[in-house]
Amino acid sequence: MKAEVITFPGSNCDRDAVTALQKIGAKVTRIWHQENKIDDNLDLIIVPGGFSYGDYLRSGAMASISPVMNEVRRLSQKGVKILGICNGFQILTESGLLPGVLLRNKKMKFICKTVNLRVENNDSTFTKKYKKQQNIRVPIAHMDGNYYTDSETLKKLEGEGGIAFRYVDEEGNLTDDANPNGSMFNIAGIFNEQKNVLGMMPHPERAIYPDCGSEDGFLMFQSLFNN
Repeated sequence: MKAEVITFPGSNCDRDAVTALQKIGAKVTRIWHQENKIDDNLDLIIVPGGFSYGDYLRSGAMASISPVMNEVRRLSQKGVKILGICNGFQILTESGLLPGVLLRNKKMKFICKTVNLRVENNDSTFTKKYKKQQNIRVPIAHMDGNYYTDSETLKKLEGEGGIAFRYVDEEGNLTDDANPNGSMFNIAGIFNEQKNVLGMMPHPERAIYPDCGSEDGFLMFQSLFNN
């Protein structure tokens, strides 16, 4: 498996993503955001978390027009898998690779904690190692994770299996208390129509060792490696 992890000014989870990929035995390299050419023979590109460009203007907005994102768009159309985590999710929505926007958290505060997620769709290369409706624990760390979209797009996501993960309580129930950021219908991650692009606010790359409090994120990387 060949993968690349993009680094933007302000990225702080790119090394974590590299570590997760190396743990599964992937051949992984890092690429600077100013690069205007990415290898066509890639299996996966990770757009990592952090605070690209200091979150100026809007989270992910400036990063979305970095030269490398033209290549990410091109390769996504060829079927290369794209994983955007936290700030990476924001960059993917700003780039038009995923629908919707990530707004300021409902309580207007930065949130850093481990949350429960329910796997809504395990019929993808990102989630096939999970069981449908499985409850997993993955950390979050964000200020702008409140997912919002229009009613038509939401209906389409629901109807076509476009919702990957939802925030739930320990019993797997959708509740307001389990929703850390006010995201509509507790949405924590979504796919594009082709299911080769996934954006999610929680950090699976931070849940790959027992000492991290959870290994549940590692199943995602195993899913990708064993595609």
